[in-house]
Amino acid sequence: MSTLDHNESDENKMLGSHGPKDIDASAGYEQTDVRVTGILVFLTSLAIFVGVCGIVTYGMGKLINAHMNKEDGPNSKWTKTAEIRELGNLPSNPEMQNKVAEITRNFPTPRVQTDDGNQDVADLHQREDLLLDNYTWIDQSQGKVRIPIERAMQIIAQKGLPVAPSAQQSPLLAGDRQPTITVPLTSGFARTGYEQDQVAAQKAEEEQRKQ
Repeated sequence: MSTLDHNESDENKMLGSHGPKDIDASAGYEQTDVRVTGILVFLTSLAIFVGVCGIVTYGMGKLINAHMNKEDGPNSKWTKTAEIRELGNLPSNPEMQNKVAEITRNFPTPRVQTDDGNQDVADLHQREDLLLDNYTWIDQSQGKVRIPIERAMQIIAQKGLPVAPSAQQSPLLAGDRQPTITVPLTSGFARTGYEQDQVAAQKAEEEQRKQ
């Protein structure tokens, strides 16, 4: 028997004992049982891993607390260790709330807004509408009156804007151009979404009343 034949026979033995086996699929289901050994090994490894992680994290917490206590030093009459969980939720104190409300009312302006600001903007626009749509005194002693904006627009449309005297201009330097004055496209007055909703609700109520 040659050496080559001997090697082939050894290889066939190894393949026969450790190689892939033919699967009989005629039954239609797995005929072999689950290996409990592999499951036990996995669960044991998982338990060891969790235990080691718990020990490591506990030790790290101890080291960090010891380092913080070393930096802070021992407790004195100015410091005290309190257990927060024993304090619980603080009870409501109506007297303290009234004091805070009184301090807030007496606090000088400008104050931080306590709401989303819609009401403040609505009040501002209401004051603006009052000045823009009605006659109001500017200086009653001198007879100065603020007229509504619609009347002012009619007067400007009839008489035009007053022309300011042209100022003496210095000669332009090289590369300079005559400046042009542009008229703004808006009046700078815009209602908020909150005010638009209020106006729409009022119009809807008026239409329902008319019907």
